[in-house]
Amino acid sequence: MTTDSTAKEATQNPSQLIASLREGVSVVQMIVFKEVKNYLVGQGHSKDPAYLPMLAGSITNEAFGTRNSAEKFSRFRENNRTEIEQGLLAIREELANICPILTDALRIQTLCDHQEGQKDTTVLSQAKEFGFLLEEREVPLPSTFMTEVRKIGEKHNLIIPPVQISATQDQSMVH
Repeated sequence: MTTDSTAKEATQNPSQLIASLREGVSVVQMIVFKEVKNYLVGQGHSKDPAYLPMLAGSITNEAFGTRNSAEKFSRFRENNRTEIEQGLLAIREELANICPILTDALRIQTLCDHQEGQKDTTVLSQAKEFGFLLEEREVPLPSTFMTEVRKIGEKHNLIIPPVQISATQDQSMVH
């Protein structure tokens, strides 16, 4: 999908645009998870191997306001609240490279929520409180956000860039 088709889609099918934007937010969540996990590994945590992915997941979920309600994860969150908050505070200083796309994703997520009737801005307030919301950054247009998500997703090997195929290759797939 090109940026022109994203804009065109917005006027023709808003719910499809919201679904596409939410997919973009999910890609950013995966990137944040990877970056947070790499940061934690670099900090030399000596807990068992399952601890770091759980902590990185909890920090990421907290940043996006998407807590996992399963008992295992709720208990982990309760037992590791301090470490989760320290991770959230570290994003601004230690992971400043992801703050721009994280800010964009949180704003897009909030806009999508608003379009679907949810008028809660708690996630943005929390991001501001922890210092990783870049307030001076403008809210991105949907096409700009999706273009950035594609770039950073490709860089993190989460998105495979589209490949142009010839008409002959296209026809050979049909037959």
